[in-house]
Amino acid sequence: MAAEEVFVGAIDQGTTSTRFIIYDRNAKPLASHQVEFTQFYPQAGWVEHDPVEILESIKICMAKAIDKATVAGYNVEAGLKAVGLTNQRETTVIWSKATGLPLYNAIVWMDVRTSSICRRLEKDLSGGRTHFVDTCGLPISTYFSALKILWLIENVEVVQNAVRTGDALFGTIDSWMIWNLTGGHNGTTRDGRYRAASYVTDVSNASRTMLMNLKTLDWDQPTLDTLGIPLEMLPEIISNSEQIGIIAEGWPLAGVPITGCLGDQHAAMLGQLCKKGEAKSTYGTGAFILLNTGTESVKSSHGLLSTIAYKLGPEAETNYAVEGSIAIAGAAVQWLRDGLGLISSASQIEGLAETVSNTGGVYFVPAFNGLFAPWWKDDARGVLIGITRYTNKAHIARAVLESMCFQVNDVLSSMHKDAGEGGEVRSESGEFLLRVDGGATVNNLLMQIQADLLGSPVVRPADIETTALGAAYAAGLAAGVWTESQIFEGLHKENTTIFRPKVEEAERTKRRESWSRAVAKSFELADLLL
Repeated sequence: MAAEEVFVGAIDQGTTSTRFIIYDRNAKPLASHQVEFTQFYPQAGWVEHDPVEILESIKICMAKAIDKATVAGYNVEAGLKAVGLTNQRETTVIWSKATGLPLYNAIVWMDVRTSSICRRLEKDLSGGRTHFVDTCGLPISTYFSALKILWLIENVEVVQNAVRTGDALFGTIDSWMIWNLTGGHNGTTRDGRYRAASYVTDVSNASRTMLMNLKTLDWDQPTLDTLGIPLEMLPEIISNSEQIGIIAEGWPLAGVPITGCLGDQHAAMLGQLCKKGEAKSTYGTGAFILLNTGTESVKSSHGLLSTIAYKLGPEAETNYAVEGSIAIAGAAVQWLRDGLGLISSASQIEGLAETVSNTGGVYFVPAFNGLFAPWWKDDARGVLIGITRYTNKAHIARAVLESMCFQVNDVLSSMHKDAGEGGEVRSESGEFLLRVDGGATVNNLLMQIQADLLGSPVVRPADIETTALGAAYAAGLAAGVWTESQIFEGLHKENTTIFRPKVEEAERTKRRESWSRAVAKSFELADLLL
């Protein structure tokens, strides 16, 4: 191997698995390793992770990916210049500064145990559900980290005590990863060129807590005072691309700088090279659609969230976005596999669904833990309607795929209304193009259904793991591996697959109306007798 070869690594810490991917100078993936970890469901609607198991999964993935690259003839440990991180957002960890140990399991973004706290705040605060929207862009919802912090303080005695004594540290998964990767409670030897504090979060993750002011990009003190959350337990907020810290002894790649960090959806947006007016949809456990609105934060009047797109350096301009978040996308396929046993692997759903030409009038609304954008109904529960004696498992499988696409369609419809004329970039032929990524996009039938229901082309890149790629871009940018113009001028533009609509507008309209009726049936079902 030539001595000048350069590599960048990316840790992609998702909701159900962790992976580490090694990229070359041309942002081509050379080696990767992925590990699934345990999902805990202590009660209906509760979802937890073991933060220590997440750290172990990162260590395994890094070591295995390095081994694979070495076997392939690459001297990664000599040439790896930087590591970027991306992570599941909103998931909340509180740990002890003194021991470094979590004080409770991580409460996952889709967990709905905070619904009673949400109702209380909506009732007590003058602005109701939208009390904090002007500051943070987010409604009061079980989704966001602030409510999970409140639940932990109110319900877990060891957390209460740690907060009172100043021993509690809060973090979304990025902060937990960085704190531990850079030495944790033992501290770490630091080069003077690097930030002394390893207790940080980036602007994209901070924008999902409900606690960050979207304009100042700092913690909002009036919000903290209203909620009773001490500033001292919050990490410092930094940009997405800068020198963050050095990987400590005891980890693979010790001594390598961490120079990039973004929440997973923001990383995918960067990986898809979304500039102002361009949108992407990531299909993972959930589905997440973001439209880059440029340097202005757009307030949604159609149930979407105002958030950060990315900020590529401490002095760089901030790009904002509107986002629609869908709680259950690929998770519904996992439910078909693990809960119902209709398929034995997720990849089987495409073949099964293709054995029928339509759903036979069956509609499935995957409101397992309520509905996110644009409905925001935490009392919704899953419904499967239109069942007849004719219905078989293939119809149900196809209805599950359609449910993902209908939800994405609802969000994009809201985005078009919020963005208005000129708010989105169209192709030379005047078409709106939806960029897609994430594991589920390997399913060609899913992508065709999405194009049919959307009435617009769906564009899939050659490398669908754009979340990890975005983290690598941010890290490589800060480490001087690439310039911003190299990244956005097509460092990684390859052959794309375009899915074009094949159904008539009349059929599309009729199916959308049927879907809306099904969604309405899912509301106010949370109190059904167990």
